[in-house]
Amino acid sequence: MFLTKQPLAMARTLGVAIVATLGLASCATYDDEFATINSRLDQLDTKVQGAAQSAESANQSAQQANQSAQQANQRLDQIESRVQQLEAAPRRKPRG
Repeated sequence: MFLTKQPLAMARTLGVAIVATLGLASCATYDDEFATINSRLDQLDTKVQGAAQSAESANQSAQQANQSAQQANQRLDQIESRVQQLEAAPRRKPRG
């Protein structure tokens, strides 16, 4: 019986060694995958930062346009009131 247990123990030990070797070998491929993922994350981070800067620039432009529109509306209101005054004034009689 001792002879049959020894080959089983040897086979079990060999099986554990093979599984451990394969498990450790697969970790090396994960390093490459992690490096690829990290590279893609860095690229995405750069794109997000660029988009955030573009959004901030667009926001500033929109605020400036809003201020210009408000100023134009105020000027238009002033002109409109002056036009109404001129239209309401009595007409002059032509000379002559």
